[in-house]
Amino acid sequence: MSKKKKGGLLKFLAGIGIGVGAGVLLAPKEGSETRKELKAKIDELLENLKNVDKEEVKENIEKKIEEIQETIKSLDKETVLKIAKEKAKDVKKLSEDLLKYAKEKGTPVLQELAKDTKEKSIAVAKQVIAKLEEK
Repeated sequence: MSKKKKGGLLKFLAGIGIGVGAGVLLAPKEGSETRKELKAKIDELLENLKNVDKEEVKENIEKKIEEIQETIKSLDKETVLKIAKEKAKDVKKLSEDLLKYAKEKGTPVLQELAKDTKEKSIAVAKQVIAKLEEK
């Protein structure tokens, strides 16, 4: 592990120690009791620091960063546009199914509402795709 990364981890853990120390010092207790608790907390922190597997921490952080980068890459314009076009086809199909069902089972009012729904759904899908294509 590089000195810079070791130093960062140590600074982080030191910060935790300072925070614990400040909390203990600011607690409304007698000075000797506070110092005794502070020493115990610092000793506990140092003992826990010995057990930290720095390489494992580094590997886990690197893994999470790679996962974030891969997820961001999958959100590129072409992928989003492709998904939007597929979903637009789904919207059109579902709208057509709704209209067909309304014609078979419904009144002229239901048929008209289903037709309007289909047209508006398709129009919205086209607007989304147009916006994605222009960016």
